[in-house]
Amino acid sequence: MATIEDFRKIELVVAQIKEVKEHPNADRLYVIKVDTGKEERQVVAGIRLSYPKENLVGRRIILVNNLEPATIRGEESRGMLLAASDEQGISVLSPDREVALGSTVK
Repeated sequence: MATIEDFRKIELVVAQIKEVKEHPNADRLYVIKVDTGKEERQVVAGIRLSYPKENLVGRRIILVNNLEPATIRGEESRGMLLAASDEQGISVLSPDREVALGSTVK
């Protein structure tokens, strides 16, 4: 079981998707450029079968900002976008109003 201290270690921020490309080595992945308000970074996300890339550009998302970088099928990922999934598919989590980039999610 996770403690509140464990949860506090996770840095969740509002970011905006700036660019989306198909991952060259995976049918289910996108390579996404996001703006955190402080920097732009790349993340790899397994949402390609659920969203056309045109529906993602400009969208504000919730990003796990302090994950250790990982290489996913040859592409660097420096964060993770949050999404929910159920029998109907994947739903990317977003703030319900315009929130400043970099805002902390608590």
